[in-house]
Amino acid sequence: MRRYLVLCAVLAAGPASAQPPAELPPVVVPEAVPVAEEAADPKGGTPPPPAGAPVAAPKAPVAPPGPKWVTPLPRPGVFIVPPTGDGYYSLVDQLRGDLRQAPPKYPYPRYGFIMQPNYDVNWAYLKDPKNTEHDYADPLKWMPLADGVTLTVGGDLRYRLMQEVNSNNRLSGQVDNYDLYRNRTYADLWVEDWLRVYGEFLYADYTRRDLPPLATDADRGDILNLFADLRVLEFGEANNPVYVRTGRQELLYGSQRAISTVDWLDTRRTFQGIKAFTRTEKWDFDLFVVQPVLPSAGRFDSVDNNQVFTGAWFTYRPAAGMNLDLYYLNLDNTNPTARGQFGAVGGQNVNTVGTRFVGTKNNWMWDAEGMVQFGSYANQAILAQAFTAAGGYHFKDTPWAPQFWVGYDYASGDPDPQNTGTRRTYNQLFQFGHYYLTYLDVIARQNINDFNLQVVVFPENWLTCFAQYHVLRLASDRDALYADNGAVLRQDRTGRAGNDVGNALDMRCNVHVTKHTDVLFGYSRLFAGDFIRNTAGTGPNRGALGADPEIFYLQCTYRW
Repeated sequence: MRRYLVLCAVLAAGPASAQPPAELPPVVVPEAVPVAEEAADPKGGTPPPPAGAPVAAPKAPVAPPGPKWVTPLPRPGVFIVPPTGDGYYSLVDQLRGDLRQAPPKYPYPRYGFIMQPNYDVNWAYLKDPKNTEHDYADPLKWMPLADGVTLTVGGDLRYRLMQEVNSNNRLSGQVDNYDLYRNRTYADLWVEDWLRVYGEFLYADYTRRDLPPLATDADRGDILNLFADLRVLEFGEANNPVYVRTGRQELLYGSQRAISTVDWLDTRRTFQGIKAFTRTEKWDFDLFVVQPVLPSAGRFDSVDNNQVFTGAWFTYRPAAGMNLDLYYLNLDNTNPTARGQFGAVGGQNVNTVGTRFVGTKNNWMWDAEGMVQFGSYANQAILAQAFTAAGGYHFKDTPWAPQFWVGYDYASGDPDPQNTGTRRTYNQLFQFGHYYLTYLDVIARQNINDFNLQVVVFPENWLTCFAQYHVLRLASDRDALYADNGAVLRQDRTGRAGNDVGNALDMRCNVHVTKHTDVLFGYSRLFAGDFIRNTAGTGPNRGALGADPEIFYLQCTYRW
């Protein structure tokens, strides 16, 4: 604990002073000055203005638009609306009495987790010659290297203290106290707006593990992102660009119930392949063919050559504050890990068709999403589904601006596993399950019914307090309870253990110390139901194996 407090104090303090950086050189395009034909010099010059005539002031340079290949973070499910308007937006602001009229432009989120990739953090505001918000790290953004060539560097440091009981993808009945460390550093090279080369380094490690580490706990020096973007064409009256991205890249779409970077993990999730995408005022469209990258603590990461993930994702914005997603995804996995009818072993090919409508209007908030899956699983056909329906209200004009959500999440299970020609267990793909089903790692979005309630309050603009409550039941009592990584945790094929997984409480509180530093602490507990207790066995460890899984964590993040 002492190490943690010292680290947070150092990171929160930052440099002793942050002087405004030298202004970035504005891109000024000289405008032609209209001259009446009769006043033009016959020799081709322009006559001087008459003596005493007023001289027009030169026009201020116009800030160039933000890059069209930077994608704002899509709203996750049961989203949080951050505070705006007058207020203190960091703890240090309040201690200094620095009252702001609006949130700062600094583009990192005011929260301990950063869901979006660093390559989608938008530093375009620094190009505005009228910008008045400065930071000590500004000179590291848009550094001019040559005519039209700029370089931006940045990154983050993170430390997390973990205390777990009967948790961590295992339900092993054991206790584990340990530390997680992570460093990400990136470099972003732009050649005007037609070529981009982006690279990001990752170092992740742990200490004091009592249990064997998970594959996602350590990656001791590797490449998280390394790709090139090339503008290949433009279309429409607005000259909307189409880019092709090739290389290693993180993916994040929509609610993240299917594709996410999973910032909770020490290593984050990344892929390797090719993506074509375009961004317009009303709609976006992406096509990709990638392979998942497998993290490895002791060697360079490589792709799983037996998996190919293909997708088409379309997002339409019918009105301000509303998004409609339509998507098709295909996961072709030839690894012999699928166990089908009568125990046959083989690969799987999973097709997912989905749609989502999310938005907010007049303080009301909603999130609805449905997915259908079909394909093959060893010697079985796949027919599975999942859907979500949630609604909320934002009391933004009351103290603490509370936000309430009520929702239901369902992912199908198989009523007769491996005994029919059809598999009905939903495949959660590459989701961010922690965000939806507690940070305990013991509940996947597979074979589950989740009735949930969420409450968020802001006692101060820099303090976010969050609580979720879940009522969890298996969709099929003969199918399994799956861990967050998709592995089978417990199963009773007779169904006699019941379907009561339990009720879960998930609480988090985030202190935005400075624009660079966040301190986040949280507690999650699953009050184990009959299913967990009845599948704990009959041995001497039955009590520990049937105990309530719980986790406490304390995290400090510094970004630059």
